[in-house]
Formats: sequence, structure tokens, C-alpha cells
Amino acid sequence: MIRVTRLNGEQFALNPDLIERVEGHPDTVAFLVDGTKYVVKETVDEVLRDILEYRAGILATSYEMDRGEYRSPGPQTPGTDGSSVVPFPVREER
Repeated sequence: MIRVTRLNGEQFALNPDLIERVEGHPDTVAFLVDGTKYVVKETVDEVLRDILEYRAGILATSYEMDRGEYRSPGPQTPGTDGSSVVPFPVREER
């Protein structure tokens, strides 16, 4: 998710995978694939930079996971090796 700001100053998170295009005329408008439009304070270049950083972060995490170097930033779940982005529930032995 990327963080963007409405013209009234309210911030919200937007899924960049759903953005079809971003235009600046004169306000920046993000058009989603479902036809939804969001007018935001950020410039087109800032939105594009945030999307690039978001996707680069996904690739970097994937690379770390593939090499076995990834450690979740959150608290580790007991009984796991911490290699999962989404922690698996710990099953109790019966």
C-alpha cells in the first residue's frame, strides 16, 4: 500500500496494484481499474516514486526470503523459524 493525501489533508492507503493511471491536470488524479478516482495532493512524480518504492520493497523481501535471510519485522511466533511473511498458526500437539 502507498500513503496518499486527499485535498482536505486526510491521509489514506491506496493499493498501487489497482491503479490504472495517474494524471495531473492541475490536480493529481489516480484512476483505479474499477473506475474509482482519487484526487490527491501528491504530484504525479511523487505517486510514481511511491509505487516504485513499494514494488522494489516487495522484490527485496522476495529476494531475502529466497536466500533464507528474511526475518519478519514483527514479534516471532513460537514454534516457527520466522521465515514467513504471514505467520502460520502454531498447532498444539494432542
